[in-house]
Amino acid sequence: MTKHLHLIVRATVAKPPVDQILARLQLTDLIEAIDMRILSGPHSEYVHTKGNQGLTVAAIIETSHIVMHTWDESNPALVQLDVYSCKQFDINTVFEWFKQYEPVTVEYKFLDRESGLEFVE
Repeated sequence: MTKHLHLIVRATVAKPPVDQILARLQLTDLIEAIDMRILSGPHSEYVHTKGNQGLTVAAIIETSHIVMHTWDESNPALVQLDVYSCKQFDINTVFEWFKQYEPVTVEYKFLDRESGLEFVE
């Protein structure tokens, strides 16, 4: 049965991803860890604009998408992650993967978007 699950994470981190190639490899690791299949990407770009400096990494997966945005001018840095999938996945696996950035604070919402925006957790 098709799911419509959306994990939204907002975290401050001590070690944000800043290298485009490494960040693509890290996102690939996440996709594999949650048992998804890549259709395109991951793609990454680093923005050097003052006040918006940071990295964006995005992948289209067979069941939707995964996108991470970082802002590394502040300390701790801000990272926002969206994992949207039409297939069940374990959010604890996502949080284990996220530990590589040394989170300082983590807030999240896990939504079931099947028929509205119901909180799963």
